[in-house]
Amino acid sequence: MEMVYHEEDCVYENIPDVPDPARRVESKICSDEERKVTAAEPGIKRSRLAAVVLGLLCVIQAAVIIFLLLSLFSERDEFKRTNFDVEAGFKNLTQERDDLKRKLNSFLTQGRWEYFSGSFYHISSIEKTWKESRDDCILKGANLVIINSKEEQDFLRKFQKLMWIGLTDSETEGTWKWVDGTPLNESYWDSGEPNGGEKENCVKIKKFDSEKSWNDLRCTAPLYSICEMKVRP
Repeated sequence: MEMVYHEEDCVYENIPDVPDPARRVESKICSDEERKVTAAEPGIKRSRLAAVVLGLLCVIQAAVIIFLLLSLFSERDEFKRTNFDVEAGFKNLTQERDDLKRKLNSFLTQGRWEYFSGSFYHISSIEKTWKESRDDCILKGANLVIINSKEEQDFLRKFQKLMWIGLTDSETEGTWKWVDGTPLNESYWDSGEPNGGEKENCVKIKKFDSEKSWNDLRCTAPLYSICEMKVRP
């Protein structure tokens, strides 16, 4: 008996060992089909590999597109935030400009205000104590003058009035401070001043023909005063 194997389309079975031309033909055909399948396997593998590579490329392409879209949206949001900040800054500048215009108009209508180097100055028409003078300046939205430069000192001397300025050592004797709390750095004391000790804790401009014109005095003395309103730093 002869054992015949038929793979895939062929069936394996035991058949009598009898010469049979038909069986030999069938066996030959099956053998040819096996060879065709074997020969086709590399092509099938290449096709599958190509399909896998193509799928990976599609996934990578999709990931790149998503990344680019997210970057684009992020840049758009950043641009919106920047644009919003610019608009807010412009709005603030516009408001500051309008506030300055209102202050200028108010000063001009009230009279007795004079502009110099970023500030408006107001000379009082009534003599008062140092504290009363300062309170009056605060009611006007200003404060007793703070002198920051030689040019400002020279500007104030031209009014030719004995006037309180915003300098005192009332908190600590000998430690002179301006009304905004800053320490005295550049001074214009008259010769021999200050000399009042604990009794004289406030400062006035006492003469006009010299740059060195400050004098300490009792804070309760009645004097004219000068207020300063800064309109820019």
